[in-house]
Amino acid sequence: MVIAIGNDHAAPELKLACAAHLEENGHTVIDTGCAVGEKCDYPDAARKVCELIQQGKAQLGILICGTGIGMSMSANKFKGIRAACCSEVFSARLTREHNDANVLCFGARVVGEGTAFDLIDAFVNTPYSNGERHAKRVAKMMAIENE
Repeated sequence: MVIAIGNDHAAPELKLACAAHLEENGHTVIDTGCAVGEKCDYPDAARKVCELIQQGKAQLGILICGTGIGMSMSANKFKGIRAACCSEVFSARLTREHNDANVLCFGARVVGEGTAFDLIDAFVNTPYSNGERHAKRVAKMMAIENE
């Protein structure tokens, strides 16, 4: 799977560790984030990852800032993006299974490396259930974009 990953200045080290973890698990990673010592704003980082998903160049995205909140708020402004800020595995799994989320957000100041890897594994390895009740709700959610 191709996964785009981005970060702001609060998370370059964690982003690098997460990218390596994804590659070790057989995924192709497109790193759009800023490097150690660079300053960058989370809306700009979110844009780069979300546009790759919109263009079909990545299937999923991961965004990391200080808390994950700014990234998720920014990412959800992009058409077709369903971003979830998660700090525990249960939510990371269910947001894929029930909400068909395509972007996982979390905070480098909230979770450590081990939890970040667990979040990523749960998110990436959980398929969307596509059951009737979930599909109906996702369709309603996405219809709001077109109002």
